[in-house]
Formats: sequence, structure tokens, C-alpha cells
Amino acid sequence: MHLIEVERKRELPDASTLRQRLIELGYREAGHLTEVDTYYSRPDVDYMKTVECLRIRNRDGFAEMTYKPPSNVTTHSDADVIAKRETNVTLSGPDQAAAANQLLAAIGMVELVRVEKARTIYQHPEHDDIIVAIDAVTHAGTFVETEVTAADTDAATIHLKEVESELGIADHPVVGLPYRDLVMAAGH
Repeated sequence: MHLIEVERKRELPDASTLRQRLIELGYREAGHLTEVDTYYSRPDVDYMKTVECLRIRNRDGFAEMTYKPPSNVTTHSDADVIAKRETNVTLSGPDQAAAANQLLAAIGMVELVRVEKARTIYQHPEHDDIIVAIDAVTHAGTFVETEVTAADTDAATIHLKEVESELGIADHPVVGLPYRDLVMAAGH
């Protein structure tokens, strides 16, 4: 059975208030990392129009290549809940991120943008399928991304709403654009 990642991103005007709420609810800080993502598109297909994602991620001793298929009404709801099956390939080491970037350039892929973010990850005290990330994205702002992993998209979406309410972030503006698009819109 394949799991679906259901996530939603919101603006975060005050990260300290959310951090305090996470502590009150027993969430544990599961990591702090810096990620550098380089996004690509094909020369014959504009991934900005199809809302596809091909990226090379490099972070703290880890590198991977990720592909996310095009968005449509099934994968991206009107409430900006995104549910897609990702294809991830873990690279043998962080130095392989540069080699993967070179490979994509060599086969004609078009580099769109580089996104740098500092991410703090919080894990639910009892459920491994609930992750909350606070992201400070260079040139874009601070955001909270709530993620639930499940086999059933509808149940996961309901659960996502419950988690957001419990965290006190349900009224924060939803951000429907990926960080890639936000950084590109900022002119970087």
C-alpha cells in the first residue's frame, strides 16, 4: 500500500507563539536543518504551468532527487491541501547533489531557481504520521507546513484540519504556492 502525503502550508506571522503551543501539546523537536533546493523544468514542458516538481535537495550530509507529478483537481484541492505521490531517489552523499545538478544541466534541463530554507521539524508525541515544520525561507518569509501521511486522502485531510485547529493556526492565511514559486515571485 502506497502512502499519500497530505500537507498544507500557511503564513506564520509569529513563530514563537506556535513553538510554545507545540511544546504545550508535547511535540518534540525532531531536527533543525538547512536545505538548499535547486528546481528544474524541461525545455519542452513548463513545470511552472503543469505544477510539476523536479528538484535536487542538499541538506546537512544528505542529498536526494525528487519528482512530483503535475497538479490537478485530484492532487490539489480548493482548500490548498496537496496530496501527491512523490518519487525520491536518495543520492549516495551530499557531494552527489552537485553531480546531479550537473547531470540535469547536461541533459538540457532548465534551472528555475535555488531555494534556501532553515527548517525546524516537530514530531507529534504519539503519532509518527504527523509532522509540523517551521520554515524560514530566504527571500520569501516564515511559514508552517503541517503534514499527515496516510493511505486514505479524505481521512488524512480531516485529520490535517484537526491538527491545524489544535495548533491554533487554522486561521492563518493558506499559501497555495510552493517555496519555489514564492522565491521566483520575489525576483530571485
